Amino acid sequence: MTKKILQATHQGELDINGFKISCAVLEGGERVLVNRSVANAFGLKGSGAYWQKKKIEKGALLPEYLSAKYLQPFLTEDSKINLYNTISYINTSGIETEGIDASFLSDICDVYVKAGQNGAFKNNSEIPENAYNLLLALSKVAITALVDEATGYQYIREKDELQKLLKHYISPELLPWTKRFPDDFYKELFRLNGWDFTVKGIKNRPGVIGTWTKKLVYEELPKGVLEELEKNVPKSEAGNKTVRFHQLLTEDIGNPHLTAQINQIVTLFRLSDNMKHMWQQFEKLKARQNQQLELPFSFDENGHTIESSQNTTLSNVKKKIGDIIGVKPKGK
Repeated sequence: MTKKILQATHQGELDINGFKISCAVLEGGERVLVNRSVANAFGLKGSGAYWQKKKIEKGALLPEYLSAKYLQPFLTEDSKINLYNTISYINTSGIETEGIDASFLSDICDVYVKAGQNGAFKNNSEIPENAYNLLLALSKVAITALVDEATGYQYIREKDELQKLLKHYISPELLPWTKRFPDDFYKELFRLNGWDFTVKGIKNRPGVIGTWTKKLVYEELPKGVLEELEKNVPKSEAGNKTVRFHQLLTEDIGNPHLTAQINQIVTLFRLSDNMKHMWQQFEKLKARQNQQLELPFSFDENGHTIESSQNTTLSNVKKKIGDIIGVKPKGK
């Protein structure tokens, strides 16, 4: 039986004190380092003979950068077993790639350091030096992460990162009002609902449009931005917003991202037949692993949104079911 080649779900590049190594997370959650990238980090050049041997033997071989005979005395039996099992996977560009379990990097560094101490690299001292420096950098990263976790500082760090992001999105000064939402945004919304796009119809547009705008557009900005907008938007004594959210966004980052999201949603509107269809398409776009978006509105037989006065909320449904079976629903 042929072993399934795993797919990478995420990939990137580690920068460990200047040592850059390509890495990926596979669909099963395995963290891997790209073999060629590991070799480059140590300053090793590839050999065509190794790949020919691998092609002919079609069996398990140590990675090329550990296959030299002079390194074998410094490889433990456990490390050999682990490192023989290189991992083939398909990267996010669709290319078959070979990697190793990321947790083995420190073991590989240790092999080169010991080999260097025993004179294996007399003509190329740069390789064991790189291994030593990489091992040192790894230990520093690890201890920093452990201290942050033990003290709870990791949460402060995350908070600081959020504040830095918000500074890029939220303007310290209120911007003058300019038209951010094109007419097509509302025209398509009215079409999807079967509403009249006339002066009278626009004046009497349901308040639910504001709810949709928040869900489809503002909630798609980076996490924390909408909360910051709601916290800082000026309000009247009656508690009504006196400016639009977009007047609080920065001109260089916040509003361009807003415009891009609006354009994406207008395209989604145009590709949809009615609101039910639109929400279904939006749900597909928003599906992330096990997180599924619930359709928050009810629809008639034509797929048009039912007015809020006709809607039956989830809590009301629970209450009615409870009345029928004689049990009160738990929670709010």
